[in-house]
Amino acid sequence: MSTSRSVLFVCVSNRGKSVMAQGLSSTLGAGAINASSAGTDAAIGKHVNDLSAQVLAEVGVDIDGHTPRQLTDDLMRDGDLTVVLGTSAQVTPPDGAVVEVWETDEPSARGIDGIERMRLIRDDIAARITDLTARLADHA
Repeated sequence: MSTSRSVLFVCVSNRGKSVMAQGLSSTLGAGAINASSAGTDAAIGKHVNDLSAQVLAEVGVDIDGHTPRQLTDDLMRDGDLTVVLGTSAQVTPPDGAVVEVWETDEPSARGIDGIERMRLIRDDIAARITDLTARLADHA
């Protein structure tokens, strides 16, 4: 019998990568991951990044209703694991919080932008969630 683990995904704005990870976890990590997300500077915007929502819709995941949420120490302490997506979000974990940093693909560094960039980021995050789900199952 597997136990669901609470995973908090974090990026800067909680409008893109972390929301993508939360949404993808609902399908790829179903049963193993109870996902939520937050941002280190969630005041940047009030809505999900349009391209993030579009590329997730392509794979059957709807994040349109998400509202960005500010990261707090309590959110980090309440979860089993906090995953920071990318190196832009700087997180100082409180005592008792377990943090993992994923240096996610950044296609814009290779001159790839727009919808193609977001598809590559989505696919990178999806592969990492599949790996995380397997690791959590191995340690259940």
